Amino acid sequence: MRVVVWIAEDTWEGCVDRAAGLVPEQAEVTLLHVAASDVEAVASQGGARLLGRHRPPPPGPPVRAIAEEEAHALLEAARARLGRAGETVARRGKIEREVLEVCAGADLLVLARDGESRLEPKSLSPRTRFVLDHAPCQVLLVWPGAPPSLNTIKFPPKG
Repeated sequence: MRVVVWIAEDTWEGCVDRAAGLVPEQAEVTLLHVAASDVEAVASQGGARLLGRHRPPPPGPPVRAIAEEEAHALLEAARARLGRAGETVARRGKIEREVLEVCAGADLLVLARDGESRLEPKSLSPRTRFVLDHAPCQVLLVWPGAPPSLNTIKFPPKG
């Protein structure tokens, strides 16, 4: 069995905990983090867009190097929390596309709700909804923490 666990900054602990508890020990686990490639461009050109003024890049390591370090640190923390061997994959690009590409040939994708913490469609971001709808494998969708209560559902008015 091949399992992909999508590691995202705000929800990774919930995904890893559910995978550790539900995925068989003999499963081949891939911990995946994807960084959006457009973030670097926005961050590096932010100062240049202010009132048409051009500023030199800030001193220090480039945004890409910082992002790669953070991704690898997050993946190592996820592997330690998982408590077993697992491959770590750090990719960059269009997040939905990268996740789906890594899921090709997988048996299961573990991902977390990443929207509002209520029982409603907005509990999924558009990216997560796209991956959920198009995954080429079985999907385990988890709450990153405790599930919200039923009173969080917004029922339509009686009419």
